[in-house]
This record gives sequence, structure tokens and C-alpha cells, in this order.
Amino acid sequence: MRTLPACLLLALALLTPAVQAAPPSVQKRLERRSETKELVQQVLEGGLPVPTATSRLRILREEPYAAELLIQFLPRVLEPRRLRDVTAVLAGLETRVAEPTLVDLAGHGDGAVRMYAVQGLGRLRSRRVDVMLPLLEDKSLGVRREVARALGASGNPKVGKALLTSARTETDPQTRVLLLEAVGASGDKKQAPALKTFLDDSSESTRFAAARGLCLLGTPEGFAFARKLLTSEDKYVRRQGLALYEGVSAKQSASALRPLLEDKDRPVAAGAARILYQGGDKTMMSWLVLASWNAQGEEKLAYEKELETLQLADDERKALLRKAGVVK
Repeated sequence: MRTLPACLLLALALLTPAVQAAPPSVQKRLERRSETKELVQQVLEGGLPVPTATSRLRILREEPYAAELLIQFLPRVLEPRRLRDVTAVLAGLETRVAEPTLVDLAGHGDGAVRMYAVQGLGRLRSRRVDVMLPLLEDKSLGVRREVARALGASGNPKVGKALLTSARTETDPQTRVLLLEAVGASGDKKQAPALKTFLDDSSESTRFAAARGLCLLGTPEGFAFARKLLTSEDKYVRRQGLALYEGVSAKQSASALRPLLEDKDRPVAAGAARILYQGGDKTMMSWLVLASWNAQGEEKLAYEKELETLQLADDERKALLRKAGVVK
């Protein structure tokens, strides 16, 4: 690893004349790549925390290039902790370029490396369920949790039965929750009858997870469970009910969520608008922007939190406000 910085520094030195001679648009791209190389070097040397490195690399919008550089030098990363960090950064880049390498790393002997690799596959909504399914029985709790998320994210109905089978035998409560939710996310409607049996479980978190899975499958039982929570006088219970609609289409959730736009608890109202928007109701973006514009204090924060989740750009916000006639 000691020769690595010199290699990258040489590449940077050779790049400088090209940057100076190129057109402005090309210069910007080359500058981004130059900065990407520097950041990758720091990752490989262990000079940056994983969250910081991942965030800065994504801001540069050169994720595929960064992944290629990391993959190129991956065979030289022998120290276990460093390999875990590199794998975590690869996973966080969320680029398809990294998928084959993440597939390989999912079979690594180190549990943390496997966990980060599977996490990356989940973020990519990878269809490589053949690699992930055996990891449902992994000895590492972290791996089992991440593979539950990843298999659900794959949207492959063929994994539903395996997820439900694992949920029946899983001893860790939180992992069982993730498995039940993943059954719903997989879209395997054949598992709905078996999933309903968990609604009578002694564990509240298990019942809630089963209801969420059923809502994702679009079953009446799941929505009935959620609606009961939404009618509570307790705002925190209503928030729990709202959470059950995460990932549900606006077509299926509108009858329950649209009335919540008038909820006296503004985080509930703002959350309902965001979920409807993500479910396909694009009018809700304008609703959130205008609600934030008219709100004050803590109420405004509720709307801004959801707009931040949706990553609304400033120019898009201004365009919506102009269209509504509140600004010029």
C-alpha cells in the first residue's frame, strides 16, 4: 500500500496540463475526476471516515469512476479494517459498476465485509438473489439484517417464501421485523395468508412488521390495521399508522392519507403528503412547497424535513412558487 499514493500522485501530475488546455466544460469534468482520485487515495490510505468519503464522492457525481478506481486497487487492500471501509464506500456509491465486485465480496470470510457488500446490493436493488438467499442463514446478525433488506429491495416475488420461512425461525426480533417487511416488499402475494398469522403475535414490533408487509402487498387486512392506528387521538400512534403506508402507491393509499393533510399534527400532514408524492401523486410536491411557504416556526420545519427527504432543488422550489403565483 505504500506505493499507492505515489501512483495516484503521478496520475494527478500528468493530468494537470490536460486540465489547463481543455475547454471549460471538459476542465470541470477533469477537475472533478482529479478530486475524485484524491478522495479515493485517502479512502485507500484510511485517511477519511466512510460517511465523509462517501458523501464527498457523491457530491462530485463521479460515482462510477470512483468505483472503478477503488476496484482497481482492491486486491492490494489486505488489512481487514481497511477492506471493510473500502467495501462500505463502494456500497455507498450506489453505482452499477460496483455490483460484480459487491457480489464477490458478499462471499468474503469477514462478516463486516459481507454485511457492507450485501448492503450495497440492496441499494442497487440487485437481482442477484442467488447470491443473497444463502446469506439468510449467515452467522453474522448484521449480514442477516442487510440481506433481508436487500432481498425485499430486489422486488423479486420468488424470494417471498424463503423470507417468511426465515422469519419463523429467526431469534433476533429486529431481524424478524426486517424479514416480514421484506416479504411485502418482494411482492409475493402468495405469502399474504401466512403473513396474516403474525398479526396475532405477542410482539408489538412483529405485529407492526406483518401489517407493513401486508400493506405493501395491498391486502385489506394490512390497511385495516393501519387505519385503526390513524384514528387514534394520540399523534404518535397516528404517526405509526402513517409509517405503514411507506412504499404504497398513491392509488391504494389516497383514501386513507388525503384526509391526513388536514391533521392537526403537522408532521403527520407533511408525512402523508410526502408518501402520496412518492406513491405517484405528483401534486403533493406543490402542496408541500406551498404549505412550507405559508407556515411558521416548528410547523415550517415539518414540511422542510419532508422536502429535504425528497431532495427538492432550489430552482424547482422557485418554479413551483412562481406557478402558484406567490413569487415573481
